Amino acid sequence: MKTNKIKIIIAIAIMLFAYSTVNACTGIKLKTKDGKTVSGRTLEFGVEVETSLIAVPRNYQFVGKTNNGDGLKYKTKYSMTGIITFNDINIADGMNSAGLSCGAFYFPTFAEYTPLTKENQSKALSPLDFTNWILSQFATVDEVKKAIENEEVVIVPTVLEGWGDTAPPFHYVVYDKSGKSIVIEPIKGKLVVYDNPIGVITNSPTFDWHMTNLRNYTYLKAENVNSMTIDGVTFKQLGQGSGMFGIPGDFTPPSRFVRATAFIVTALPAKNTFEAIKDVFHILNNFDIPKGFSREVVDGKVYADYTQLTCARDPFTLKYYYKTYDNQNVKEFDLKSFDPNSKEILIINTNEGKQTFENVNKKMKPLKN
Repeated sequence: MKTNKIKIIIAIAIMLFAYSTVNACTGIKLKTKDGKTVSGRTLEFGVEVETSLIAVPRNYQFVGKTNNGDGLKYKTKYSMTGIITFNDINIADGMNSAGLSCGAFYFPTFAEYTPLTKENQSKALSPLDFTNWILSQFATVDEVKKAIENEEVVIVPTVLEGWGDTAPPFHYVVYDKSGKSIVIEPIKGKLVVYDNPIGVITNSPTFDWHMTNLRNYTYLKAENVNSMTIDGVTFKQLGQGSGMFGIPGDFTPPSRFVRATAFIVTALPAKNTFEAIKDVFHILNNFDIPKGFSREVVDGKVYADYTQLTCARDPFTLKYYYKTYDNQNVKEFDLKSFDPNSKEILIINTNEGKQTFENVNKKMKPLKN
């Protein structure tokens, strides 16, 4: 009974957050010196979203969910790994064995799904079935774009366990091994696809709005500004970072989009994907929200948005990385180590394990003059 009450409270809180401004997920892409790319994202909410990491083999049968029975039936063409929510075996953020990555990001007040009909039910997917379908079926961004253009599936408004009494609003980012990226958004019942050359994604409003908004920040640069002289008096900069003076520092989606873009375009290219993965975590640390900084008050109760999960994906080594709010130790899952012909799904709760700190007492040595 206590567990059911907790789930009800979480569902109500998530439904309220769908119409607030504190959904703060941020996604980025980085390039290495030899042109390879890696990607990563954060997951923020004001209530705990139960998450687990899973690995799914090829030829595993899935059935799309709708509010009126089964939707699209499909089998996985690729093995895949990633994050699920509330024990729903549909990957909300992950990567497949072809190096294709996909993630769902909150898209409140803008997501409009296709109404469910008898005619489209056989190709219908819930908002979280959609990411799972992409990861299980495709190897490249171009393949995904073609499938969307051919209207092979529709996303229908579907109530999902843990996500409240209405369909959760999402839009989606896709990256492939070549470095191509797209954003897919359900607008007025249609799936709209945008090329995403920068590789950044946040939340509402629409992706094209965010790209236009970048034009307001063309003055930003990595180099410090020059000193200024007035009537023989020289005014020098007070410290490093003056070239980025004026960059938005709040956690609204437009500000995070600008800030994420600034970080990735100024990042020095790493020598390999492992070093780039470390850079992904360093950059996303700048979007880390501690409990209490960003909050919503509903009926006198405080819901503090915080960074529950940070993930990174390497499409070349097929390693998926993550850390949580309570455990900052980065964990790694190697999809290559997973048997793609297995008959079983593997799963681990992302909160398993405890934060550790290395004790260096015994490594300390006397200073030699």
